[in-house]
Amino acid sequence: MADSQRISEPRNSVHQDEIWRAHVKSEKHSTDAWPNRWGFLVEAYKEYGRENVKLREELKVERPKTPEPKDINVGPSPPLPKTSQAVIGWRSSRPDLQLEKHGVVHHGRCSFLRELGWPLGSCG
Repeated sequence: MADSQRISEPRNSVHQDEIWRAHVKSEKHSTDAWPNRWGFLVEAYKEYGRENVKLREELKVERPKTPEPKDINVGPSPPLPKTSQAVIGWRSSRPDLQLEKHGVVHHGRCSFLRELGWPLGSCG
């Protein structure tokens, strides 16, 4: 209960100043040591940029144009069926509106445990 009434801990400004100086010294040391340890990355990055520009110029390919909105013909949707579930799944019953144009997807139809011949409750 005494902790809930305490407003804040007393601060030692000298200790906080020492911590700040240590952080500044560490940052300065890191700044001075970085070129010796990692300076080679600067030249590698510049070389990468030059190669990237060169490859872009060599591979400058004309991208195909997207069709104009007037060239896209989207017909109106057929009316909703008069059922209690009219909004959910009505398009999947129409073969011309199905998403699977190339057949049914068969992923996830087998079990790893069944492939190994193990009982289904063996892992768990």
